[in-house]
Amino acid sequence: MTMRDPRKLTNEQRIAIIEKSAKQVGKPVVYSTFIIIISFLPVFLLTGQEGKLFHPLAWTKTLVMLASVILAITFVPVMMSFFLKGKMRPESQNPISNFFNRIYEPILKWCLEWKKTVLGINILALIISIPMIMGLGREFMPPLDEGSLLFMPVTLPDVSNAEAKRILQIQDKIILSVPEVKHVLGKAGRASTATDNAPMSMIESIILLKPQSEWREGKTKDDIIAELNAKLQIPGVTNGWTQPIINRINMLSTGIRTDVGVKVYGQNLDTIYSISREIEKALKDIEGITDLYPEQVTGGKFLDIKIKIEELGRFGLSINDVNMIVESALGGMNLTNTVEGRERFSVSVRLAQDFRSSINDIKRTLIQTPNGPVPLSSVADIMIKDGPAMINSENAMLRGTVLFNVRGRDLGNTVNDAISRLNETLTLPKGYYIDWSGQWENQLRATKTLSIIVPIVLVIIFFILYMTYNQVKEAIITMMSVPFALIGGVFLVYFWGINISVAVAVGFIALFGVAVETGMLMVVYLDEAMKRMVREKGAAVSIADLRHYVIEGSAKRLRPKLMTVSVTLFGLVPILWSHGTGIDLMLPIALPMIGGMITSTIHVLLVTPIIFEMTKEYELKKHGKVEVLNEK
Repeated sequence: MTMRDPRKLTNEQRIAIIEKSAKQVGKPVVYSTFIIIISFLPVFLLTGQEGKLFHPLAWTKTLVMLASVILAITFVPVMMSFFLKGKMRPESQNPISNFFNRIYEPILKWCLEWKKTVLGINILALIISIPMIMGLGREFMPPLDEGSLLFMPVTLPDVSNAEAKRILQIQDKIILSVPEVKHVLGKAGRASTATDNAPMSMIESIILLKPQSEWREGKTKDDIIAELNAKLQIPGVTNGWTQPIINRINMLSTGIRTDVGVKVYGQNLDTIYSISREIEKALKDIEGITDLYPEQVTGGKFLDIKIKIEELGRFGLSINDVNMIVESALGGMNLTNTVEGRERFSVSVRLAQDFRSSINDIKRTLIQTPNGPVPLSSVADIMIKDGPAMINSENAMLRGTVLFNVRGRDLGNTVNDAISRLNETLTLPKGYYIDWSGQWENQLRATKTLSIIVPIVLVIIFFILYMTYNQVKEAIITMMSVPFALIGGVFLVYFWGINISVAVAVGFIALFGVAVETGMLMVVYLDEAMKRMVREKGAAVSIADLRHYVIEGSAKRLRPKLMTVSVTLFGLVPILWSHGTGIDLMLPIALPMIGGMITSTIHVLLVTPIIFEMTKEYELKKHGKVEVLNEK
């Protein structure tokens, strides 16, 4: 008679085991997936620039998680029934599991023996991480390397076309002398469009850099900017440095062409400019502030022609006669249109440049009278007067702006120091006020959104955990993985020198869901061990029996727990050594997750069994028996 190999199951036994295992992990898998999806709710509620940037990430992860949970509870069990055939080796014969168990079990036994010491170390690490995260810099978004620079110098408002052209040519020649510069293209003034209101005094030069492999050894982008800025110190010109794409985004979203701007609102342009100069003086020596410049709302030069009405009758002229000469000789009179293909151009006529290049030439412009020509100065007073170069208004009030960039320091602390300085030194007249704009405005909006929605999401996650376990204690034990997951994220972000930004916040938000999922997996297996203990030993067990089953529940399912963490780490760790466009944004997202996954795993594998055992010991001492999840 042939003996059947006990490792070879019948088809009915195999299907029954697969069905039982699927039911065992089905509910935790579904709920943990919902937790990860809900943890991304703050990302969905981001608005503005940060919302447009991170919404695709949130949607992608959400849809992938939904598809994965559907496949996990439907497709995977079916495929297991097809492929899990033949002899089945128990977990104890798996070499990978045995290897990790030989390392893990002695460590876990030591931690259970020295509970207070292990908990004290974890709490101490958590306490240390608090001042570390408080000491990190703050910024709206990490600066993306666009591979090019935008040089935006500003001259005096009354600069002439010829002088602006000369300055532009000199600047382009100096910029090209730096070896890292590949091409440079500059423009002064604005294009023939109503959407670009740049004055002649504002110059824009787009600088394309060579690939970083061709740069001089040890040179960074900040070094190149510093070198160019030192060479481009031209009298009467205030330099400004940014990048083309972020500059356009800033100007469209906030109206500020630099990182930060102080908007001054009021009713009089002279007073607004005076306040702007006071702000410039107060902020000049604050660390991190560069390219500081108050917009010249005054200082423009205007040709004022005031007609002498009392003289017109003596020459037999009317006001329209004088206006027609001013229009045709100086401003240019439209005569006709020319059609060239699909384009039409107006044809205007006026005096040549040599006859209107100075105020004396304009005064000598002849105007025809019945008694012969007379100079324009005979019937009009002609002079140069000062006035506003450009009038900006916002919220039905006149507006001036003090612009500056932030380099060499985080934006948050720099602006906070600037706000404190202005609160101490600036006194505003009645009817005038200031407002902070630019990246700071975006940062405040994102911070406010996250500070409201993140606590709500944590409450929702706790409620889902309670629905999963039907007990508050298990939900609290699982939620404790969240603060301990923060430890590794904070440490890695701190030592990597990354500032806190919306990207880092998104990384921590993604970490919350994964940390809770890992903690839920451990609690589920510990509860399974408790059920097995009650069935074999009864509810009134000894402390030694309790510890034996806690160790068994923790160690026997070590492999799936490590796989859950390892898959996440294997996908993120390569980012640490990546280079190229976009890595500036990906690194702040990945760092909190990598560091947090490491400390979260340590907490789940070592601290969660300790807390779980302590709660069961408390139940034994108080009630004489342990409470088992969903068991009487």
